[in-house]
Amino acid sequence: MNHMNLDYLESLYNQYKTSPDSVGLEWKRFFEGVQFAQDGAFGLSEKELQVYDLITAYRNYGHFEADLDPLTNSIPPSDQLHLSKFNLSEKDLLSKFQIGSLIGNPNATLAEIISHLKAVYCGKLTVQCAEALPEVRNWFIKEFEQNPTGFKLTSDEKKNILNSVTNAESLEKFINTRYVGTKRFSVEGGDALLPMLDRIISRGAALKTEEIVIGMAHRGRINVLANFMEKDIGQMFADFNGPTELESPLEDFDGDVKYHLGYSKTKKSVNGNVDAHLAFNPSHLEAVNPVVVGMARAAQRRRLDTKERARVIPVLIHGDAAFAGQGVGMEVFQMAHVRGYTVGGTIHIVVDNQVGFTTNPENGRSSHYSSDVAKVLAIPVIHCNGDDVESCVRAIDIGVRYRQEYKRDIVINMLCYRRYGHNEGDEPAYTQPLMYEIIRKHPTLREIYSKQLIQTSVCDQAYADTLMTDRMNSLQKIYEDTKAKPPKVKTFKFDGAWKGLKKATSADIEKPAKTSIDLAELKKVGQLISTVPAGFNIHPKLVKLVEMRRAMAEGREAIDWGMAELLAYGSLLTEDTSVRLTGQDCVRGTFTHRHSAFYDTKTGEAYFPLKQLNSEKTNFCVYDSILSEYAVMGFEYGNSITDPSFLTMWEAQFGDFGNGAQIIIDQFLVAGESKWQQMSGLVLLLPHGYEGQGPEHSSGRLERFLQLSAQNNIQVANLTTPAQIFHALRRQVKRDFRKPLVIMSPKSLLRHPRATNTIAELATGSFQEVINDPFISDAKKVEKIVLVSGKFYYELLEEREKARDLTTALVRLEQISPFPTWKIKETLALYPNAKKCVWTQEEPKNMGSYQFVFFKLMELLIQLNSKLNLTYVGRTERASPATGSVYRHKAEQVQIIADVFKV
Repeated sequence: MNHMNLDYLESLYNQYKTSPDSVGLEWKRFFEGVQFAQDGAFGLSEKELQVYDLITAYRNYGHFEADLDPLTNSIPPSDQLHLSKFNLSEKDLLSKFQIGSLIGNPNATLAEIISHLKAVYCGKLTVQCAEALPEVRNWFIKEFEQNPTGFKLTSDEKKNILNSVTNAESLEKFINTRYVGTKRFSVEGGDALLPMLDRIISRGAALKTEEIVIGMAHRGRINVLANFMEKDIGQMFADFNGPTELESPLEDFDGDVKYHLGYSKTKKSVNGNVDAHLAFNPSHLEAVNPVVVGMARAAQRRRLDTKERARVIPVLIHGDAAFAGQGVGMEVFQMAHVRGYTVGGTIHIVVDNQVGFTTNPENGRSSHYSSDVAKVLAIPVIHCNGDDVESCVRAIDIGVRYRQEYKRDIVINMLCYRRYGHNEGDEPAYTQPLMYEIIRKHPTLREIYSKQLIQTSVCDQAYADTLMTDRMNSLQKIYEDTKAKPPKVKTFKFDGAWKGLKKATSADIEKPAKTSIDLAELKKVGQLISTVPAGFNIHPKLVKLVEMRRAMAEGREAIDWGMAELLAYGSLLTEDTSVRLTGQDCVRGTFTHRHSAFYDTKTGEAYFPLKQLNSEKTNFCVYDSILSEYAVMGFEYGNSITDPSFLTMWEAQFGDFGNGAQIIIDQFLVAGESKWQQMSGLVLLLPHGYEGQGPEHSSGRLERFLQLSAQNNIQVANLTTPAQIFHALRRQVKRDFRKPLVIMSPKSLLRHPRATNTIAELATGSFQEVINDPFISDAKKVEKIVLVSGKFYYELLEEREKARDLTTALVRLEQISPFPTWKIKETLALYPNAKKCVWTQEEPKNMGSYQFVFFKLMELLIQLNSKLNLTYVGRTERASPATGSVYRHKAEQVQIIADVFKV
């Protein structure tokens, strides 16, 4: 609030007299301290109101004059705080103002008021919360103004902080000596990060926290792994030394660089133990953010913490340039209070070392602070000077308490520096010569803090020196022991949530999974799906849908795609398997096929039939997502790696839009097991099919997933029947291993009259990697075998029936990867007189399955010494997935179909 008039102030005072707590903390304190004249008029002058404006300005803008930069003592004054801006001058400095009661001193002079405000808001710790909610702003005003000198740390706590920064510095110095020039992305300059993380544990444990999930990039990661996560330092030295043998033979494990690795550890504190997890991370900046939040959500569910969300806290550590520049950060912010994604607040720590690789801040962002992106949610930001470690620890202490009380995000922006280049082989003085001239002369945090403790008699120089010497000696011994006997790489332990699961072999993948279910039980699920409560006002157009689903459940009508999908979910719920489905418009379904919820036309209330199967063990969780692919897919990946008991799915609005999350696909989904032994059962539903809707609504980019398929890392399917989607989804959680499943979901098949099954086929069947031609009565007459995948099959079938062709067999490849060689081999053997084998597809030749399938077929035919002549029929190579003309599309489709039967 800026300048106020007396009428407003008097009305606020009248409100205070009626209800003191209704006016907020600062006004309550003000009215308690100000003396009023007996006639009821305020004894406030125009000057008093101007001083109030000054106080408000310091609360809002004091951070601009805060002493935050370790590399400079020169702080330019802020225009927002100049006395003249409030019609005040130096002549007023000795005048007393009743408005001083707002800071606890109703007889304070203006000089005393300003001195107090500078101590609170312009030191090495400050807060930026002008945009925050009023109650939040009042919380921070109380926190900072009632205790401006900081909080009290015991001597032991201060010694622990010194030990923490000593451990950080000694490790960096040791590695720099023993592994000269090797990349480690040193934490030096931001060493305070280590005691800050320690404080999250101790303060969090006192406030119900049982688990934290951490995401961070490469900067300081090795130090965090060793000194906070307590990873075996000998193992880390072994990573620097070179490869070692695995603890046990592990097929298809490629590993990753040491500054991408994750770890888990139970951290002990005086207030209780906290399980800490550092998520594995690629080099793609901020990409881990949604993954960590998804992991935290799953952990909260596992700990029965979905209401209070106090037991599990996600912690994200950002670099300044990445935090400001990477859009996924904004996407994660937008998820913060959305029902399907909230985690009760994330603690963000920005390690602001004032340079992004070689880029200066003015070239890396348009805002004053890198943390200004948090303003989108009016998130409070606590700024601290990285050379004042106690201020940094206090910032974390405040942040944890705020998060636990308000269940909202908080940002701690630590302004620090980077002692070396982006990596240790880089010369930063090429691009920041002046900054690095200062840094070379600048003392380390350990030197600064040990001097501070010596001056305050907490310890002496000998104590500080001994800490460093002992630590360096310890590291030297670990180094020598590691050289003499390298430790073995640890393999993934299938315990906790992963107990009973295993790493899949090729034989496991080929082994059929039991996905059948008792028919009577399945019909019960169908009855529930097709029932709405009495008195529920369903939309008139959906009445027929419910009636049709009832007929399907009773076996009077064939099962369509949407019903089969819901039956898969419902059947799993009855078997104590929870289901989570998210994506844009997925509750209804982009193509109006799912209708997992009905909405009362008079009340708007939603009714989810399958939620009637929820129990203490299981939940049906379906949520419309924010309009994001990147963060939402990352969130679901995080959920899937933390809780493999769930069937976790993400659906794209159209498969074409899945590439908005390409970083999650490339860096996590397809490579996580190979790089990190991190397994996932995430299902991607990507609507795919050529129906003349143009280049942006035809392709789920099947070819990209197939290009990424290797070492049995993912499953890729293009299905043709409702029974297949039913069994594929059930198979995903019925097997004793987890692999991502990418399904090219149909569009036109959702209501295709021939893409149906009986309910008995769902109950008694199983997933088929290959579907042989069911209409060929005499296999010996077949001269040509046409292999096809997806909905194009039905167009070929229609043409064959028109031509009454009995010599062409249409064989459907349902699972494209892992390539079902064993099934293809069996199927080809059924047609002993066939002379031709055709692979056909509706996608262009350089897209779809061609480049993956065709050469695997060639290899198989050579292996079988087959005389089959293998041919491709389809579109030519194209730059764009599809034509924008529906007329051209139809003409091309007709030509391809004709060519299939001519060749």
